[in-house]
Amino acid sequence: MYLATVALAIPLGKYIAKVFSGEKTWLNFMAPLERLIFKLSGIDPNKEMNWKQHLKALLTINCLWLFYAFFCLLKQSHLPLNPDGNPDQTPDLAFNTAISFITNTNLQDYSGETGATYYTQLFVFTFLHFVSSATGIAAMLVVFRAMKDKVTDKLGNFWDYFLKSITRVLLPISIVVAVILAFNGTPTSYKGKDTFISMQGDTVHVSRGPAAGMIAIKQVGTNGGGWYGANSAHPLENPNYLTNMVESISITLIPIALVFALGFYLNKRKLAWVIFGVMTVGYFTMLYSSINAETGGQPGHSPYGYKPARRRHGRQGSTFWRGCFGLLGGNHYGNLQWFGKRHAR
Repeated sequence: MYLATVALAIPLGKYIAKVFSGEKTWLNFMAPLERLIFKLSGIDPNKEMNWKQHLKALLTINCLWLFYAFFCLLKQSHLPLNPDGNPDQTPDLAFNTAISFITNTNLQDYSGETGATYYTQLFVFTFLHFVSSATGIAAMLVVFRAMKDKVTDKLGNFWDYFLKSITRVLLPISIVVAVILAFNGTPTSYKGKDTFISMQGDTVHVSRGPAAGMIAIKQVGTNGGGWYGANSAHPLENPNYLTNMVESISITLIPIALVFALGFYLNKRKLAWVIFGVMTVGYFTMLYSSINAETGGQPGHSPYGYKPARRRHGRQGSTFWRGCFGLLGGNHYGNLQWFGKRHAR
């Protein structure tokens, strides 16, 4: 999967470099939509900005999103799309959730099945998945531009970088991932919880919802913060081997592609390969340490017959990543999740 990710990341990096260099790409048909958004917003995307103006734009719009997300979560039970009747979040939880999703940290001190409504899942969390990722890419493009032109006063336009990050990078990839998830069993329904009788005779309530689209950008934006409390350890959020491969690839695809984009943008491909090499060594060091720790066991557990191969019980991914994809697959996914997020920042 890692080789597949790299094979996809190289052409994607070249494409990203072309997009932000102003070259023609196959997604140029999005230009009329972008111009309409800029016109309605009163923004001149051709106006050059210095680093202070970039910072001001970034902080201003993120403050606005913070208040929007906070009040939506605080009053979510009064908003539409709440078929399960989930309650409002408390002020402290709403503030923590809002600010963590804005910063792409995505702390979940709630479970998506009971702590959020379809409205906040879609119009708060999914929205913030897109804009927090785009904000990071836009900030990165400022660094790219400064490195290329060696200036601090003409660094492109933040809003241009931000919008194109969504329309030409995040959204197209997310659509592809969402379609794959939807056709492999991830829910897309707006209906509430479904009820069925388990093989043990218990009555079980299973949460549904339009999850596929949100999970797609959750992976593509290296966000974390999935639809269900267990995230991609949940069988509906990650149903089978194919979806696990797609999610594993998508969570690190853009972070790796951006490294190659740097090389194409600056015309310094060797620099990109050096950075990628350091990242790869770091990842495989983490993967080896994780697998070694999982299989090694603890001597103190041996007298009690505790099997080392089952040491992930109680940890994120214990029931699904390990159970369905084995020790290597589970550790690979878990390490990719953190590796992709850290390098995306």
